[in-house]
Amino acid sequence: MAQGRWRAATRAELEDLPAEVAPRLLGGRLTTVVGGETVSLRITEVEAYHGRGTGPVPDPGSHARMGPTARNATMWGEPGHLYVYLSHGIHSCVNVVSGPAGIAGGCLLRAGEVIEGMDAAFRRRPAARSARDLARGPGRFGDAAGLRHPLHDGIDAITGEPWHGAEARLELLVEPPAQVASGPRVGVAGVAGTDVFPWRFWVPDDPTVSPFRWGRGAREAAESGLTSHS
Repeated sequence: MAQGRWRAATRAELEDLPAEVAPRLLGGRLTTVVGGETVSLRITEVEAYHGRGTGPVPDPGSHARMGPTARNATMWGEPGHLYVYLSHGIHSCVNVVSGPAGIAGGCLLRAGEVIEGMDAAFRRRPAARSARDLARGPGRFGDAAGLRHPLHDGIDAITGEPWHGAEARLELLVEPPAQVASGPRVGVAGVAGTDVFPWRFWVPDDPTVSPFRWGRGAREAAESGLTSHS
């Protein structure tokens, strides 16, 4: 990778709505140091999630759709921290908090390419059959990065300040991504998983991008025409 391709992300540029911030993260990288091991992931797929009162359209697919809770507290905080939550009781998934402080929002890091720390990533993901699969999906991304819920929830990826034995830093491309694809979010139930919310963004043709699948009732909502904002 050419030097100077990335630059440190700033808190100010993460203060826009998640649906605006998410595509800017593509091609950027998240670097973590956990247990003395460094892993860097180039971000290839993201999804935006808004909270209650965030933006002009309520997002029924968000953890923060009903307001602040103990689980989603990080989403309501300062942008640039990482909201790390547990999925299906197993997988720790990583989100970049975005939006002004007090306005909930997050960008789920759905997939990435390991560009540093391959050995450490394989140790954390022993079931991975290839480098492509190390961080292909949000649970795998979290595993490869080494960030765990609840220990690392709230870690600051702007300052890189150590947090429960880990460090994280977010960098963005110096030049915006040349191409961005978008569509419905993966596995999100009901209308929130249809093209009413085309808030999944990915690098076109990148092999690490995860496959699309409908969430519960989302295909039916799309086919029945229940995809209106009204």
